[in-house]
Amino acid sequence: MTLPSSWPGYTRANALRGLLIYSSGDSIAALLLGEFSLTRLAVIALLGSTVYALEIPNWFYQVDRMVRPGGTRAALLRTLLALAYFNPLWVARHMALIGWASSGTLPGWGILAVASHAFVLNIPLALTANLLIQNKVPAPWRFTASALYSALMAVYYAVGRVWLQ
Repeated sequence: MTLPSSWPGYTRANALRGLLIYSSGDSIAALLLGEFSLTRLAVIALLGSTVYALEIPNWFYQVDRMVRPGGTRAALLRTLLALAYFNPLWVARHMALIGWASSGTLPGWGILAVASHAFVLNIPLALTANLLIQNKVPAPWRFTASALYSALMAVYYAVGRVWLQ
């Protein structure tokens, strides 16, 4: 199957990186929380290698088309565009799919409040990470850098949840 040229970021390499990075980060987090399952691993691997490997690099490509790197204003705008992509709805979708993969049921609309809270609490770190990803990492490696950041955050949240119990 050939994808439209408007989706230049979906490559075999990004699909493989998405599969490995997202599933590794989530598996480590799930193991720390005692929530590991093969179904969850498979769902996250599938998401990482398809949906995320398609959407994220192509959003980053659009950011490049909208705002060329250079200068403080451009750097801030590129960062905000990346942050806008990973909005509370994106977080809620990710959380809902993890919940479905873990328990076989989808959470209710309350997941939006949880995702919004997580998004707001994460803004300082997300701004810093996305500033670096959008303005310092070469375009072909932005998806990988973003996936690694997401994987580290999954582990960070799991460790925090365990330590705070």
